[in-house]
Amino acid sequence: MAGALTKTALVRQLAEANEISNKVSAQYLDSLAALAVKETKRSGQFTLPGLGKLVKQQRKARTGRNPQTGEAIKIPAKTVVKFRVSKAVKDAIAPPKK
Repeated sequence: MAGALTKTALVRQLAEANEISNKVSAQYLDSLAALAVKETKRSGQFTLPGLGKLVKQQRKARTGRNPQTGEAIKIPAKTVVKFRVSKAVKDAIAPPKK
């Protein structure tokens, strides 16, 4: 299996597919990432149509265990970001069994 797609390879493929320069393609990709961060921070979610959605969630404080000692520890509340893949993408990558 081939390695993961690097940013350089992604920029090159986007540039070729849209018949634009690598520089413009890289600027587009960077601005899309910045917009995703800004919108997720502001409204709590950012949707990439046809791909999925970035969602900001609050995790409650909870009690956990230290795996080495077994001692109970308090895990504080925190904010996490999750990416929810759209149903169309899930079905395209791993079709449901019939």
